[in-house]
Amino acid sequence: MTDYVRPRDLDEALATRAAHPDWMVLAGGTDLMVNAPHVVAPAGILDLWRLPAIGFVRVTDEAIAIGAGTTWHEVERHPAIRARMRPLAAAAREIGALQIQARATLGGNVGTSSPVGDSLPVLLALDAELEVASVHGRRRVPYRQWCTGYRTTQLRPDELIVAAHLPVPGPATRTTWRKVGTRRAQSISKVMGAAAITLDGDVVTEARVALGAVAERPIRIAAVEAAVRGLGLGQAAEAARAAVRATIRPIDDVRSTAAYRREVAENLVARFFSMS
Repeated sequence: MTDYVRPRDLDEALATRAAHPDWMVLAGGTDLMVNAPHVVAPAGILDLWRLPAIGFVRVTDEAIAIGAGTTWHEVERHPAIRARMRPLAAAAREIGALQIQARATLGGNVGTSSPVGDSLPVLLALDAELEVASVHGRRRVPYRQWCTGYRTTQLRPDELIVAAHLPVPGPATRTTWRKVGTRRAQSISKVMGAAAITLDGDVVTEARVALGAVAERPIRIAAVEAAVRGLGLGQAAEAARAAVRATIRPIDDVRSTAAYRREVAENLVARFFSMS
């Protein structure tokens, strides 16, 4: 028989996690329920669904904090996110159907850490930090350091994800996100990418470029970021294309081929630097 706890507050949740680090942590359940028939039943379930302490969006002039229990529907509908972090709102609209968006959570996405998670390149491009907590305290992890391999992260066995903190892009920084899938809606990504590009006129002074579904984890493309610095947008587009071609090593699988993914990724990133 599987034990089950639905905590009343974060302190109870952290105490349960510390006492039972082998238990399954349940948020929206959109991944876990799909896999449930194919895995051994867990020793216990720690159910965080709608826990108030991790369900929030907090806005300041400098940053937006999004609780780990916030659903993608709530992210997509929030006016400050729509106005100031449009790539995140756009990605939220593409995470499954409306029913999935109403259950799936930010914490579930970053905890599962799938290489095809639509939101994850956006978190990289927007330079997010993740706040995690245990009974011993809280710490922040830059999202660029979070993923350590295929579906593995820096989360410790006694920790829970509390929130993501995203700095608001400055007026000289433009941001974008794009997904390529088999069809226009409810498809698993073949390639997806996001960028935050800071300009002085039409010259790139800084860029953060991230891709998903081209490696075992979502990745920042440091070679692109270095190649475009100091270039005008036209030159930057071609430099970015060449850097992607030389850097990524996608795989063949049931959804696509390595050759297709590489070509799409090159075109996608080049367009980030040629958008009007």
